[in-house]
Amino acid sequence: MRITVNRELCAGAGNCVATVSEVFDQDEKEGLVLLQLAEPPQDLYELVETAAQMCPVGAIEIEERVPAS
Repeated sequence: MRITVNRELCAGAGNCVATVSEVFDQDEKEGLVLLQLAEPPQDLYELVETAAQMCPVGAIEIEERVPAS
């Protein structure tokens, strides 16, 4: 999984940080999303997906990666 965020779209709701603070944070000046971990460990995937779904403006994008065979 690879995560990208769109800070221009971010509304600063903070749902992502409340859901998985290991991956997301907010800057102190504007309260906009900061991506801490673009490729989280697999044990955080479900929380990251929840955070993306909870984002009111869709500022979080998830790219699923298929393991190499």
